[in-house]
Amino acid sequence: MTSAYDFTATGIDGNPVDLSTFQGDPLLIVNTASKCGFTPQYQGLETLHRDYQDQGLRVLGFPCDQFAHQEPGDEEEIKNFCSLTYDVTFPMFAKVDVNGPHAHPLFEWLRTQKSGVFGGRIKWNFTKFLVNRDGVVVERFAPATKPEKLVGAIEKQL
Repeated sequence: MTSAYDFTATGIDGNPVDLSTFQGDPLLIVNTASKCGFTPQYQGLETLHRDYQDQGLRVLGFPCDQFAHQEPGDEEEIKNFCSLTYDVTFPMFAKVDVNGPHAHPLFEWLRTQKSGVFGGRIKWNFTKFLVNRDGVVVERFAPATKPEKLVGAIEKQL
């Protein structure tokens, strides 16, 4: 069986990150964007990261420009925006596609594990996938679901 820990992605700094690095930790995987109405969720995601990282939670941000060109910057611009605007300290990755023929394999897999209102497609920025300690997707949350509403589901995985 495939798990979230079987994938590799490019970090925001351009280096490969083997997700097996997070093996045994619950993950909150989110496709993000810097110019979206949901962008302020970065603050809530950072709060989750800071509140639960010592218990093992890993928040992973994957910028995506597939929705209304709301992530137009390059990786350096994204990194600076996240750091300066929201003091993001959780791992961020290079821009990815989450739908379509060029979708990152991690997001292809995530979509097959938990479909949403639009079937397997990801509807918009800030779709969130909660992965348990075994690397299995246990919940999918809509873009409008604020990070603070995930606390109960996250605590069940810790």
